[in-house]
Amino acid sequence: MKWLGITLIILFAVCMFYALGDMPGYGDVSSPASRHVSPEYIERSYKDTHTPNLVTAVLADYRSYDTFGETIVIFTAGMVCLLLLGGWKSGDR
Repeated sequence: MKWLGITLIILFAVCMFYALGDMPGYGDVSSPASRHVSPEYIERSYKDTHTPNLVTAVLADYRSYDTFGETIVIFTAGMVCLLLLGGWKSGDR
């Protein structure tokens, strides 16, 4: 059973490194995100959201549900760490 897990991890790593070859380079201006998505955000963000800061407009208005979900995950992880590492005793309330 141990070898099955190791084999699956190695297979997953090989697939990830293979897929890495199809990704655009860092800062590539001809990537799909730079050619299609970014210009839309830059052109329409102030008109749609009335927020002068582009980063705030994207995180708080366009991707608000995603940002809220990430915040919930981080909060939950922090609470679990506090509960596990806090050393609460059975008599504590």
